[in-house]
Amino acid sequence: MIYKSIAERLRLRLNSSDYNVGSPLPGEKALAQEFGVARMTIRKAMDLLVVWGLVVRRHGSGTFVARKDVHHETTNLTGLVEVLRQQGKEVHSKVLLFEVMPAPPAIASQLRIQVNERIYFSRRVRYVEGKPLMLEDSYMPVKLFRTLSLAHLEGSKFDYIEKECGITISGNYESLTPVLADKQLAQTLNIQEQTPLLRITSLSYSDSGEFLNYSVMFRNTRDYQVDYHLRRIHPETPLAHTPEDHRQ
Repeated sequence: MIYKSIAERLRLRLNSSDYNVGSPLPGEKALAQEFGVARMTIRKAMDLLVVWGLVVRRHGSGTFVARKDVHHETTNLTGLVEVLRQQGKEVHSKVLLFEVMPAPPAIASQLRIQVNERIYFSRRVRYVEGKPLMLEDSYMPVKLFRTLSLAHLEGSKFDYIEKECGITISGNYESLTPVLADKQLAQTLNIQEQTPLLRITSLSYSDSGEFLNYSVMFRNTRDYQVDYHLRRIHPETPLAHTPEDHRQ
C-alpha cells in the first residue's frame, strides 16, 4: 500500500542527520504535495510512524521526531555496543554457537595464520531494545585470546580485547554487500524471507599489526543506519601505521 511506502521513506528521512529528536516534520499539506497523494494518505503514513514510536503529535503544534531507530554515525572505529550505550539503548547478545575449531584455508588467509591453527568460532544475535538487529559469525585466534569465554561474547568483544587483554585495536577493514534474507536468516532475525539485509565482513587489527578478529555480519537495514564521515588525508599528512595491504 502506498501509505506504507511513504511511511518507510519518511522513516529513512527522520533517521538521517537532517533531523534531530524534537525536530518538526513538514505539515500534511506540504507532504501531500511532495508525494503527490491525498492528505488522508499522508495521515495514514504518519499514523504508522506514531505506532512505531518514531514521531509524536502535539495538538496545535504539529508532528515531531520522538526518537530515532538504531543509528550509528562513525568517524572512527567504535564497537556497536559502545555506540548504542552512548545512545542510552539496551543491548544484549545471545550466543548460539561457541567452539574451538581448526582454521579453514579461507579464514586462515584472512587472519594471516596457519591453516588448521586453532581459532574460536562464535555465532551470536545482537538485540537492541529487545529486537534482533544483527547475526554475527566471528573468528578469533586462540593464541591471542586464551581466556575468551561465553560471558565475554554476551558483552562487548572490544571491551574484552582492549581492557582485559590489553591489546589496542588500531583499525578495521570492512566490506559491505546488500543481500536478501534466506529462510535461516529470516527465522533468526524474525523477519520475512527476501528482506533486504546488509552483509558486512569486518577484519580488525592491532597497533602491532596482528589480525585479531574476522566477522561476517548480517544487519537488518530497516532498523539500523550508519552514516560515514570520512576525512581526506592529504599527501603531507603522515599516515597511521597499518598492517600490510589487505584485499577482501
